[in-house]
Amino acid sequence: MHGDGLAPCARSNCEMVPIRWSLAAALLALGGLAAVDVRHLPAPVPARKAENPAKPAQVDSASATGSTTTAETNAQPVTTTACPSDMVEVDGNYCPAPEQVCEEFISEKRDRCERFRQKVRCIGQPVAKHFCIDKYEFPNEAGHRPVVSVTWDQARDVCANEGKRLCAAEEWTLACEGPERKPYPFGYARDATACNFDKPYILPDNDAYEDPRTRETEIARVNQSEPSGLRPACVSDYGVFDMTGNVDEWVYNDHGSPQGPEYQSGLKGGYWGPVRNRCRPMTSDHNHWHHGYQIGFRCCKGVAAENSAAPAPVEVESPAAVGAEVTSGYQGSEPDRS
Repeated sequence: MHGDGLAPCARSNCEMVPIRWSLAAALLALGGLAAVDVRHLPAPVPARKAENPAKPAQVDSASATGSTTTAETNAQPVTTTACPSDMVEVDGNYCPAPEQVCEEFISEKRDRCERFRQKVRCIGQPVAKHFCIDKYEFPNEAGHRPVVSVTWDQARDVCANEGKRLCAAEEWTLACEGPERKPYPFGYARDATACNFDKPYILPDNDAYEDPRTRETEIARVNQSEPSGLRPACVSDYGVFDMTGNVDEWVYNDHGSPQGPEYQSGLKGGYWGPVRNRCRPMTSDHNHWHHGYQIGFRCCKGVAAENSAAPAPVEVESPAAVGAEVTSGYQGSEPDRS
């Protein structure tokens, strides 16, 4: 299910929730969700012609020191442009477990926060990361609505065809939170005018979505996404747009799910509905052929000598740690909880 509340979660847009909370019971009563785990694959995603920029020079990232740091110590200004023109360069330190404290909940049970404390500590050792990320959701073009109803496999293949790859969950989170590790890309307080979320839930017709003959019409009926870049405030400190809300985004999940099979497929950011819609949470209980009407993606690539293979595993703290990247699995009839 998608996130905290009544979001059309084609069972793939759920955000991270403290594992001690049980969310399934509250959402099962909401009815069928337009997402499927059967292999009724959507139509192939049309690939775009990839750019062929000159090979950038190697840029080394400084390593963070100390076991506990403040966000202010982790900003690493970028002085070179090592990415294609349609991508953003991110050079910073990923925190495995930031102390993001919610001071005012919309729904504590559904992990939806109205306002966070405006100071974030990093618990543990930050990890230096340097990469390129698409400025917008695929097709990565301002003024165009994102492609949806995409499986993880399809997203991976499209990125590879463009000389890129799916973003690692940690990369995506860093690009969204920025150097200060903000819970939302735009700050510490939830703002439905900044990004496209908190729109009213439209009950999907599962049968119409699962039938390839009527899927496109059903998607058009329930799709409340907006053209990329429409909201200038929905941008992270690194300059990446629409990371929370609009559509859920597939990422490479190296950590599996604490309550199910260890899928490499993860979903980040939430979609247009009233779900968690934050940078840190991830839905981790959907297989790689799962798709839903609110699911899209964006791509990443290395800044230097890196091929399109999935990123190497990243050491992180236990999922029980504060702000951990992996969220407990969430099954229900609404959209996922990303």
